[in-house]
Amino acid sequence: MLHDLDLDPGPLTGRAVAVIGFGNQGCAQALNLRDSGIAVRVGLRPGSASMALAEAEGLVVRPPEEAVSGADLILFLAPDEQLPSIYRGVEAAIRPGAAIGFAHGLCIHYGLIAPRDDLDVIMVAPKGPGAALRRLYTESKGMVGLAAVWRDSTGNAWPMALALARALGCGRPDAGVLRSTFEQETLSDLFNEAAVVWGSVPAILEMGFETLVEAGIDTGLAYLECVSELKLLADLVEQKGIAGMREAISNTAELGAMQGSRQMVDEGVRSRMRAILADLRTDRFANALRTEAAAGYPALDEERRRARASAIEQARLRLLGG
Repeated sequence: MLHDLDLDPGPLTGRAVAVIGFGNQGCAQALNLRDSGIAVRVGLRPGSASMALAEAEGLVVRPPEEAVSGADLILFLAPDEQLPSIYRGVEAAIRPGAAIGFAHGLCIHYGLIAPRDDLDVIMVAPKGPGAALRRLYTESKGMVGLAAVWRDSTGNAWPMALALARALGCGRPDAGVLRSTFEQETLSDLFNEAAVVWGSVPAILEMGFETLVEAGIDTGLAYLECVSELKLLADLVEQKGIAGMREAISNTAELGAMQGSRQMVDEGVRSRMRAILADLRTDRFANALRTEAAAGYPALDEERRRARASAIEQARLRLLGG
């Protein structure tokens, strides 16, 4: 784990950085870079709804082709499925020997973008959402980040990646920077999203809620038991680790957890996880993402409608409001 004292800010000193996109990561990274003393300009298409937000922050906003022109580092921070067309649209304006950077390795790992041979290709992937990256930075804290180099054409790719991580706040004492690769970051991130935290956990919460309600338990109580306590679990794991979490709860809870987990999480789950990982090693997910985007996101829209109308969401609204 590398921290600020290990990371030389020099490779970014006096350099111009273009941030393409001003969404979750784009906004946070542009502001963190600015507040770290880096000259930043934001690339947005004319008429973008984000333009007013960026200008309100005092940032220079230009069309993407103008933003990248002459920049030493271009950070592509729009949604993954939009990046290939964005890159193609600005590639000719990128100066020879510049560096291009990403916050996620998907487009490079799966070959959706084929960068010019003269360009350094780097990644700094903060391990959390942009809003949290920005909030932590303003609190003089940091977020753990992964740094990687896919191509080092100039011999300066690694120093640039580590300087970027430092400027984003990832090297602060409470966080740190890990060297990684585009492949490992992409596979681990997509696997977590599909099989663990963002995929399986919400599905288990919803199924647990439904099971209790079907058995006659009040919906508010079912929500409190199956959903609200998740934050308590997450906080304990963050503070004490998984082993420490188990030791911190009551003997009743620990014994129930031990017996229940063995019934719920068996070798069948492990087998399905391995199947998900094996599928991610192919380009099927990347192709599915492109297909979904090209169709206007029908599957995602339908799932969002289902989630908003679900019994568990209605229970949350009745119990907590908002």
